[in-house]
Amino acid sequence: MNIREVLVSFMKEKAYKPMSLKELSKIFGIGKKESKEFLNLLNEMEKDGEIIKNRAELYGIPERMGILKGVFAAHQKGFGFVIVEEDRPDIFIPASNVNSAMNNDVVLVKVLKDENNGKKSEGEIIRIVERKNKKLVGTYEDSKNFGFVVPDDKKIGQDVFISKNDRNGAKSGQIVVVEITSWPEKRRNPEGKIIEILGEKGDKGIDILTIIRKHNLPEEFPLQVEEYAERIEDMVPQSEIDRRRDLRDVTMVTIDGEDAKDLDDAVSVEVLKNGNFKLGVHIADVSHYVRENNVLDKEAFKRGTSVYLIDRVIPMLPRKLSNGVCSLNPKVDRLALSCFMEIDPTGKVVDHDIFESVIKTNERMTYTDVTKILRDEDAETIEKFKHLHEDFKNMGRLFELLNKKRLSRGAIDFDFEECRIILDDTGKPIDILPRERAIANRIIEEFMLICNETVAEHFFWLNAPFVYRVHEDPDMEKLLHFSEFVYNLGYHVRFKEDEIHPRELQKILEKVKGKKEETVVSTLLLRSMMKAKYSHLCVGHFGLAAKYYCHFTSPIRRYPDLVIHRIIKEMINEGLNSKREKRLRTFVIDASKQSSDTERMAVDAEREVDDLKKAEYMMDKIGEEFEGIISSVTSFGMFVELPNTIEGLVHISELHDDYYIYDEKHLALVGERTKNIYRLGDEVKVVCSKVDIDAHDIYFEIVKPQVEEEEEEMSLDIDDLIFGE
Repeated sequence: MNIREVLVSFMKEKAYKPMSLKELSKIFGIGKKESKEFLNLLNEMEKDGEIIKNRAELYGIPERMGILKGVFAAHQKGFGFVIVEEDRPDIFIPASNVNSAMNNDVVLVKVLKDENNGKKSEGEIIRIVERKNKKLVGTYEDSKNFGFVVPDDKKIGQDVFISKNDRNGAKSGQIVVVEITSWPEKRRNPEGKIIEILGEKGDKGIDILTIIRKHNLPEEFPLQVEEYAERIEDMVPQSEIDRRRDLRDVTMVTIDGEDAKDLDDAVSVEVLKNGNFKLGVHIADVSHYVRENNVLDKEAFKRGTSVYLIDRVIPMLPRKLSNGVCSLNPKVDRLALSCFMEIDPTGKVVDHDIFESVIKTNERMTYTDVTKILRDEDAETIEKFKHLHEDFKNMGRLFELLNKKRLSRGAIDFDFEECRIILDDTGKPIDILPRERAIANRIIEEFMLICNETVAEHFFWLNAPFVYRVHEDPDMEKLLHFSEFVYNLGYHVRFKEDEIHPRELQKILEKVKGKKEETVVSTLLLRSMMKAKYSHLCVGHFGLAAKYYCHFTSPIRRYPDLVIHRIIKEMINEGLNSKREKRLRTFVIDASKQSSDTERMAVDAEREVDDLKKAEYMMDKIGEEFEGIISSVTSFGMFVELPNTIEGLVHISELHDDYYIYDEKHLALVGERTKNIYRLGDEVKVVCSKVDIDAHDIYFEIVKPQVEEEEEEMSLDIDDLIFGE
């Protein structure tokens, strides 16, 4: 334990009361020579938000002094919320108490009012621990003596002042990247300098590039990283083949989408003499090339994940690795980490083996072709891959077993419609289609799930330092809200002493399958769930109803998979000594946090690009009518989702036939006079009325049935007769 950890641990003790520098120095035996160094350490810890010094210059940990650490989520109207790291509700921050914090800053907040009658607790930001918005993307506006950048992100409520010397050739109306040089203070805007001119609004590709810059996604690899990657040999050295188990004679295939280039998993299936299945999951051994602390590793840690943005990928590793030497391309030797599992007819893993291997995949299969073979029984495709036909049939049988087993234990299987956005050569969206989750996709999904569970359980019982994929139990308040809603639809959720088993929620999804309320019930249930994340602690995965779970199967595109590959290889080879184990236990904490943070950033960027292209797609659909379903109801209106997953807002002010009141309990808008009700899950006909490209927002209006319109016109005619001149 280092001195920082010792200090924090000491201050967390119940008997501890805030102490001065002199008192702490005495307790820890700090002499005059070390006093300056000790003060610097306390100042650093205070700056990092680990401890806090009050007005009386006494030190303590924030939570014991009524201070909490969290991330500030700003609203464009000036107020915001602090999302605290502990398991408690967000804290509302009025605009007057934001105190120059910007969206996503790590802050310390003092709670001023506790939660009361459903109102959130209220607080004041007293310190900014870490500034997150070091660079911003926005539109430059010029004037005679200075300029300013209007941020694209509406949650950044202040323009950035640019001095004449710092505009670097930018012209009014151009999209630029600005680096903050001076943070905002009361009544003073942030200041900055322009470091990159992205182009003019409307230029090809500028829209997605803006989002890439906004989320600080690193498009290019540093030169030293690219050079290091290029020096890697394409051929697998014989010395490495000799020390591994040789599986090049085992029939195995990769199954991916048509466009995939980073093929990191291959599968093999055989039926044993005892009737059990032998499933092999063979994962690219990226860790052989990306060694701990080399330049590739440091860059991969920083990126955390590959990011997929419709027409481009921002990879975690240079393409020489991701599309080349690590990709399990057909009929070439590749290094792998293999997991063989023997699975009995009930779907139970009765034996397993995890080891380093050398493999050679037989075919690069696509989801489309495997689906044609198994679902469509397409004669031409079966003939083309007849040498593998029996293997695919066995895969289909094993999938049925595993899927049945997983669902029987209560795993929640959300079957949401995902979309595929088709762009033309100029980057304009020309079609949005549902993405099929066919039998082939589900086979690979199921095989990866059982492999991830097997690996996680194996290393849990070895008590190894590890990175787990965890999903905590749902928020009880949200779950009760969900329970009330589905009860009104005729479904009953069973609770046991304020706890719930995922099986009970899966039963609800099974009951609504194929019914009109299916999408809404699934969406509301998903909103009741916690977000999955990475952790060094194995606390289980609620959604999968799994005690042990990790991400082992995608080390080309996810850093946590790469980390555990290294640990696995050490454990199965030389083992860990106490010094190495101690170091890894610290590292997996950092890796879990970094991986969760970068995953969240990637998801936000991917979602924002999708929203942008959906808004762009609807630009020339203004005035067109669509059938949709009410997917969300709020106090300011309702969101309607179309079959192609596009969602738009019907603002409450656009409901002209009555004043509507928000019924939170039943998630509905109720007409005050007409008693007309718009409920979550109702089918409605809408017309696209407006699109705000900058905000990526789509607006709908309700289309009234012809009968209602005629009645309304008749009512107006009568009014004219009575009140007209």
